[in-house]
Amino acid sequence: MVEGGESVVVYDNLASGSAERIESLAPLEIGDIRDAELVRSVLLKYKFDGIIHMAAEKSVEESKRFPEKYDEVNRLGSELLLDVAKDCQVEAFLFSSSAAVYGNPSTGFVDENSLTLPISPYGETKLMAERALNKLVNERVLRGTSLRYFNVAGAVSKKMADTSKSNLIPMVLDAIKDGQRPRIFGNDYPTKDGTCIRDYVHVEDIAAAHLIAGKALFTSALPPCFNIGTGVGYSVQEIVSALLRESGSGLLPSVVPARSGDPASLVANVSLAKEVLNFTASRQLDEIVHSSVAFQS
Repeated sequence: MVEGGESVVVYDNLASGSAERIESLAPLEIGDIRDAELVRSVLLKYKFDGIIHMAAEKSVEESKRFPEKYDEVNRLGSELLLDVAKDCQVEAFLFSSSAAVYGNPSTGFVDENSLTLPISPYGETKLMAERALNKLVNERVLRGTSLRYFNVAGAVSKKMADTSKSNLIPMVLDAIKDGQRPRIFGNDYPTKDGTCIRDYVHVEDIAAAHLIAGKALFTSALPPCFNIGTGVGYSVQEIVSALLRESGSGLLPSVVPARSGDPASLVANVSLAKEVLNFTASRQLDEIVHSSVAFQS
């Protein structure tokens, strides 16, 4: 966005972010989305015309242990942010949602009209935030849409690498670095090799989708949500094997019990994003794997 000439301000509590990553690119205001008055002062200070809301707690497994935390940050925090955006007459609101809203679909492939039956507090709170946004859009308070990310992966640089300890790729790379066998959570799912299947989309494609959708909000009314993925599924076994090969490691993975809340298969039907936004993820699995290993933190 900065390179495209947009005026960007980042509002972040730095719970998982890094000031060093941000300050070289854009002004940084440190704060929490639950602090409505601080959010209001920042919106008025910079006269925002649009918001990309990415702040969230994002671990499915953790959300089952601490559902109240996820409700407070992901649902209530989003509702507070929307209320302040309404008061400050923000024109456009782009919400970072998740494929977790679909839960454990019967087909494995989902489009935006598929049933939303989340099986974790994380997915539930993302869906509730979507609904809060849709309410304001339907009331013509602002323009908005939600991007339902599938499995975001890959890296741009060491500073822009995935460091989330709950995500598959950094978990595997950390294990390889420590000389430990990478873990596969469950191998008795109803899939081709018994491990979960996911749609992995490069972080640069996610960024591109935001740019396109964000600009489109100012020129036309958009559907309530878009799937952002590649439309291709890979199993956990395939991902682990690819990372081991790219790392030149001779380690063998170990199978451990499945994690609660992990659907067997979740792959995006991406036709709506292609049709309406003219967006197609362009980076393949080999680019995700190569960049993840090359820029391992």
